[in-house]
Amino acid sequence: MAGHRKVTIADVARHVGLTNITVSRALNRPEMVKPATRERIRQAALELGYVPNAFARGLKRSDSRLIGVVTASLDNPFYAEMIKSISRHAKRHDYAIMLFDTDGEAWLEETAIETLLSYQAAGIILSPVSDEPEYQPAYIHRLQASDAAVVQLDRTLQGSGFSAVVLDNLWAGERVAQHLLTNVFAGQAVNGRLLVAAGPEHSLISRQRLAGVREALARHDSDVAVDVLWGDYTFEPAFEQVGDYLDHFGAPRAIFGLNQLITLGALKALRSRGIARDSLGVVGIDRLPYLDIFDITVPCVVHDGYRAGEQAVELLLEQIHDPHAAPRSLTVRGELVQ
Repeated sequence: MAGHRKVTIADVARHVGLTNITVSRALNRPEMVKPATRERIRQAALELGYVPNAFARGLKRSDSRLIGVVTASLDNPFYAEMIKSISRHAKRHDYAIMLFDTDGEAWLEETAIETLLSYQAAGIILSPVSDEPEYQPAYIHRLQASDAAVVQLDRTLQGSGFSAVVLDNLWAGERVAQHLLTNVFAGQAVNGRLLVAAGPEHSLISRQRLAGVREALARHDSDVAVDVLWGDYTFEPAFEQVGDYLDHFGAPRAIFGLNQLITLGALKALRSRGIARDSLGVVGIDRLPYLDIFDITVPCVVHDGYRAGEQAVELLLEQIHDPHAAPRSLTVRGELVQ
């Protein structure tokens, strides 16, 4: 029977000659059924291969144990670290996660949210495809009207009112600039050029990190000229844009990549043009895994992605357990690792 179709409670009931209600109670409320009957039903369920529908059971109890995770950046190692943390901490609290990779597509994000709402997910951890102020997807209002708890992670939807775990992007930019002023531009009669390889032009994260750079340079009355390449948060566009810049203007005194993939793209562009890594300063945000295998060192402002994921789950559980709790925002500050 189990090999042809899914075994149901009715199948188990017929097998043991009892009512559906008795079998359902034995499987879901065992304290209501005599031990001998309960054991008989349990053995029959094992023999037939019955698998309980945890989702349907959760709906009946109005107690969904499902958390949705919606992200646009599975190829980003920092996001992978946060998702690993979310999964582990959700399991500790007896929640399962359903992961959606939107691949930067707004329509896939919309579909993911609709799917999770239809599944009556207890909560959703969301890193939207864009943090530009103009990005206001239609699903925001449906999320606000739903019973699902929502926590934004890294990127946020402006004016949504949801809880969030974000990075201290202004501080990260300032810390990078301070490092460059001390270790790369110090003591030069002509400070030279700093190339900032950024994300989208209207991204709040990119603008905050760039603002941190400019503020630190201004405080030190620096003559460093800042060139900005607005682009994407992924590897290939950064490689192509930095490569084009090198072809037209030559190597700057330093390059600042605003995330891991951008920095890796910049390093590849330098290598493809035969420019030695140690002939200029290169600095990034978030750890660059495995570079030490090749004896390459790149100073980075490193954020604890594992802790950020844990905090997102903690905020989500607060909202699940108390739907009237006021939204909160937590900020993760990185540290410069050389």
